[in-house]
Amino acid sequence: MDSFVIAVFLLTYLGMAFGSVPGLKIDRTGIALLAVVVLLVSGKVSVKAMGTSIDVPTLLLLFALMIVSAQFQLAGVYGAVATRVAASPGSSKRLLALIIAVAGAMSAVLANDVVCFAMTPIVAEGIRRRGLDPRPFLLGLVGAANAGSAATLIGNPQNILIGQVGGLNFWNFLAACVVPAALSLVAVHVCVAWVWRRELEQEPNPAEAQPAPEEHRWQAIKGGIALGILALLFAAPLPREVGAMVIAALLLASRRMCSREMIGLVDWHLLLLFACLFVVTGAFADTELARHWVEALAEHGLFPDTLKSMLPVALVASNSIGNVPAVMLILAVWPTPDPGALTGLALLSTLAGNFLLVGSMANIIVAERAQASGCRLSFGDFARAGIPTTLVTMAIAVLWLRAGGWMSW
Repeated sequence: MDSFVIAVFLLTYLGMAFGSVPGLKIDRTGIALLAVVVLLVSGKVSVKAMGTSIDVPTLLLLFALMIVSAQFQLAGVYGAVATRVAASPGSSKRLLALIIAVAGAMSAVLANDVVCFAMTPIVAEGIRRRGLDPRPFLLGLVGAANAGSAATLIGNPQNILIGQVGGLNFWNFLAACVVPAALSLVAVHVCVAWVWRRELEQEPNPAEAQPAPEEHRWQAIKGGIALGILALLFAAPLPREVGAMVIAALLLASRRMCSREMIGLVDWHLLLLFACLFVVTGAFADTELARHWVEALAEHGLFPDTLKSMLPVALVASNSIGNVPAVMLILAVWPTPDPGALTGLALLSTLAGNFLLVGSMANIIVAERAQASGCRLSFGDFARAGIPTTLVTMAIAVLWLRAGGWMSW
């Protein structure tokens, strides 16, 4: 019966909201996997139907881009950049601005989750050695990673999904989103600097001489060349995921970089989460309730194809179940979104991820990596800077999308 599928669907997304199950050490990926197993065992979803529900091109593109990021990580690029930034001379506010600029730029071309994972412990330790509180700098890092990733279709997982499902043009999307993303980086700096102004009044100590992290210059150049070719392939008629897989295969065929290490750096948990949520949302989309829901939304004009309907959906959904599950759910029940609306969904859901700690995976990564480095970032720390940052950046995005004709009010 549909009621069983609906119950599994609701419990799964309730788990996405809470992030765990009381009494069990299970995270969002584990919850989604358990839901798929329940649907398979109950016979509500067959293995064949499961295969057709999963968007394989999106998973291939995600995997390929993770291999590109692994190239930079093994080449020592993330560590070298983070170390140099943390040791940069100047005031605390200048140091914050530099971290924001670097994290935002890197996240636009490399996955923001990977940038946050690699840079957080190095920035936290480097800032602590300068005699400063690492918290505002880490909040600037993650706020910039989210904002910068909004500029491109490869900056974060939800943009990749939206681009694949909607068949969006890479360069048209960049033209639509690069300006609000850049302005959002400025807003991140202004908001963090204002909220944490007392901590940032302190001048940093001179940087101590530290051994430079190992960096493989040729491998870093090789990664840069791969990114350039990938951008050219995105303009070619070749399917985006095929072009990305070609680049990934060439990087794996290396004389210096071990393919096992590169593949080991792939975020398999995220890929599995995507695959499982494809199955769960696909099963729900086939129910009568989902069809009635779609009809009711259409009848009352509640699909998020205008800015006044998109804003609350993006903000509430991203900060309850997370922006990746939220986007997957919206796309599962939204029948025919146009490119402008999909562009708005990508931009607004990404910027909404800065609102609270649970808004994006990048936030959680920074909080966990900071904790492991001896710096606790609380829910309140994220909210203090995240709420004003999100309100300002989403206002910028709304004005830009409306002025450019991508979406109406």
